[in-house]
Amino acid sequence: MTESQVLKKISDAIARVLPDLSDQVVKSVEDTLKALGATTTDDLKYITEGDLLPVLKPIQARRLVAAWAHNDSSTSTPNLVCSSPVVAHSSPSPASASSSPQSSTTTSSPSGSCTPFMPNWADSFEIPWQKLPEELVQNLERQKRPSARQRREMVRIVVSEMMKICKNPTKHNTTEIAKRMVAKYPKSLQDVIDGDVIGLGYHSLVKQLKSRVENVKRPDTPRIRKRKAASDDNDTDEIPAEQKASVQDTYGCVSWEPKHLPLSETVESQVEKKEEMRKLFKEINYNIDVVKELVKCTYFTQRKDINKGASIQKLCQEWPFLFTEVGMTAHFQELTGVNPMETFLTNVDKKGARLLNFLKCVDAQKHKQVLNALLKLQTERG
Repeated sequence: MTESQVLKKISDAIARVLPDLSDQVVKSVEDTLKALGATTTDDLKYITEGDLLPVLKPIQARRLVAAWAHNDSSTSTPNLVCSSPVVAHSSPSPASASSSPQSSTTTSSPSGSCTPFMPNWADSFEIPWQKLPEELVQNLERQKRPSARQRREMVRIVVSEMMKICKNPTKHNTTEIAKRMVAKYPKSLQDVIDGDVIGLGYHSLVKQLKSRVENVKRPDTPRIRKRKAASDDNDTDEIPAEQKASVQDTYGCVSWEPKHLPLSETVESQVEKKEEMRKLFKEINYNIDVVKELVKCTYFTQRKDINKGASIQKLCQEWPFLFTEVGMTAHFQELTGVNPMETFLTNVDKKGARLLNFLKCVDAQKHKQVLNALLKLQTERG
């Protein structure tokens, strides 16, 4: 099988599990897998969540790992698929255990994922109402809103029971469970402002459940930490070793640490454009579009400096536009794939009127500063 055919199969394996990924992110995942030594689709079952975190969000990485480990993506060889749940729960005979070591590994759930025989476990999950504190249960039964403390306690208990079944509940799982909880006690748990149901009514509970899951799993996720100082003999970089971040938190990023320069760029061209940007920064009326393009072209080198742990002071000297709106916006879009200003303005159009109404009806009565701001806005609008 040629390399292009292997890449096509790996690309298909990614698309089956995460069909909404952009081509850029898929390419980043492919490059990461190639760098890890994945040369066939059979190698995908050895990939871990940590391997994919530099290019995917944690949930996306977990979905891929779970699918490949359980053979859900149909990329592994047939002998990795258990014929039935009965085989998984029965004790294998010595002969079968010795003759098929691979099949025995699929009978137990890999660490950090759900059992392969319960893909829809959330649908039959029994919400542990009986384990909730008596005071909270009384409030729910009497259709009263629980206090913030009681609600947090409820979320902790529910997530604890969820994670006994599935170590990595997905957003879909938490959404299904939150929907059932709100459906049982809508008066107590539904999202409501001034008597109006907000959205579908269960978004805040989904968010709380998911946040709790992430908090419980936090010890297993990457965090920024600093290397210990190394000897001068081993340090050949300009940045001191103690300033280098050895593990980075890549949550929400699609291009945290680009592996290669753009095809049209060289090390020399990066230096030239960097100097051009520093000169432009000193001008009063620079061309915004030119700056955006330069930030985009030099993104690889910017990330290299940032990820090495360069100080804010040095970054400000080397990349001054990163500390302006135009440069920060362009860099953020490359990093996350999201245009922050467009996203903000779109959400203002969708939610601005409701937010203003809430501030006018609720917050303005309590805070004079908010009231003054609203009066000023009304005056400007005429």
